[in-house]
Amino acid sequence: MKVEEIMTREVLTIGPEADVRDVARVFVENGISGLPVCGAQREVLGVVSEGDILFKEHGPVASGSVFVSRLRGAADKEAKKARARTVHDAMTAPAITVSPQCSVARAARLMSEYGINRLPVVRGDELVGIVTRTDLVRAFVRSDEEIHIEIVEDLLRSTLWLEIPGAIGAEVKRGAVRLTGELQTRSDALLLERLVGRVPGVVAVEST
Repeated sequence: MKVEEIMTREVLTIGPEADVRDVARVFVENGISGLPVCGAQREVLGVVSEGDILFKEHGPVASGSVFVSRLRGAADKEAKKARARTVHDAMTAPAITVSPQCSVARAARLMSEYGINRLPVVRGDELVGIVTRTDLVRAFVRSDEEIHIEIVEDLLRSTLWLEIPGAIGAEVKRGAVRLTGELQTRSDALLLERLVGRVPGVVAVEST
């Protein structure tokens, strides 16, 4: 499954010169917690979130702390956010982005790795959508039929160029996948198991 299949295409954005109070108002009025910050050509400059705005409330870490002495660069960024009056100074940049063709599994890994809740989706430099943790959770609530189709059509036929059902069979029951058949090498079989395990909605993979 690709990001373009689950992303939101109509995306609220904000410019870098907007006042941080306007951002807070947009968050409240639209029930969201983050926005892409875009330039005149819809190029993504960064992301501003509730966490960025909250620096205005609690301020930066005290200048004499061990944390600051070890991570001066991070502390300087926190201090800048605490003093921020515009989105440009409050936002997190550069933004972590993905393309529409990025897999949902990779998007999930990026969110987990960087501890973020949303990913702007870009084609070239232009913003074309946004994908959130909520979108990813919904992607994992899929029927066995949908999972089976993706395994057969996207993985076995398009990615691995295997003939079905001659080479490999795939049975899906409540998200658990049972693969049958033979591949040329053990490494090919392990690769297939890993790829199947990354399909949204798959909870377990068994090979026989």
